[in-house]
Amino acid sequence: MTAPAADTLLIASWIEPELVEHIRECAGEIRVVYEPDLLRPPRYAADHTGQECERSEDDEARWRALLAEATILFDFDITHRQDLPDLAPNVRWVQATSAGIGPFVRRLGYDTRMPDAVFTTASGVHARPLAEFAIMSMLAHSRRLLHTVAQQRAHHWERFAGTELNGRTVVVVGHGSIGREVGRFSQVFGLRVIGVKRTVEGVEPASAYADQLMGSEALHTVLPQADFLVLAAPHTDATESMIGAPEFTALPPGSVVINIGRGALIDEAALIDALQSGHVGGAYLDVFAEEPLPAESPLWDMPNVLVCPHSASTSDGENARIVHLFCENLKRWQDGRELLNVLDTEQLY
Repeated sequence: MTAPAADTLLIASWIEPELVEHIRECAGEIRVVYEPDLLRPPRYAADHTGQECERSEDDEARWRALLAEATILFDFDITHRQDLPDLAPNVRWVQATSAGIGPFVRRLGYDTRMPDAVFTTASGVHARPLAEFAIMSMLAHSRRLLHTVAQQRAHHWERFAGTELNGRTVVVVGHGSIGREVGRFSQVFGLRVIGVKRTVEGVEPASAYADQLMGSEALHTVLPQADFLVLAAPHTDATESMIGAPEFTALPPGSVVINIGRGALIDEAALIDALQSGHVGGAYLDVFAEEPLPAESPLWDMPNVLVCPHSASTSDGENARIVHLFCENLKRWQDGRELLNVLDTEQLY
């Protein structure tokens, strides 16, 4: 890969000023443009969508002119999702701030409408916070945190017994960077880790913090062993609705489902049925089939369900990790080397 001459890098979502300066230091001869007054202001740390607001006519004209000049984008422009290929015809590379951009790129046709552009994901950036959410969920369930909170709110005092993680089994579906981190934390608590991934050939389980690694075709073989089922796979054609009624039935009674991947991995109606029947003992969910989760969804009011508004991956250290990854890719771009985390637009990850 050869970098084009006179690159212009446009930062398309808000990041901290010190991180902008770090990008400038890494950019060398690349022109770096950051106009925070033209961007949506963040509502919380590492908010790459931002608070909705309207640009003035002059500001919109300024922004469109910057898009027209850009050859590199840091993040997709949230304000011009549909017409980005038309407004930014010179873009050769987009560094995303999310890992799971495949379905988004396909849905908006960027893979065909921006044929000269390469897309790189933020894969690996969110592994630790998502793994911490998974461990939090396993601890919360084993120590009956949701029950404790309900008793506290009812001002009701009644002793009870929880259980322990040691000796339990967690099955991690999608044993990539996130799954490995889940495995690493799980082994600290004495859990047996079974990782399920598309390709296992040549991968030593110990190197992936797993006791066993199984191919995707073995999913139904390992589900009956899962005290905890952690979903960390991307949304692809192969993974859509991969966990439905047959899979929930295959789980042991009282097992727990933790979804930190994508809502589309689960047949949500089947999950609700399994929770209501008691076969699935609990669900700790960061992602949903429809987001925001509709107010009428039974999941909101189930005593054994934790609803997290797609926030498990978000942390105040996220932007720094994304910029670190981006700066490594900037060096590779300038050297003509292969970029990290290039999106496969066929596999969608």
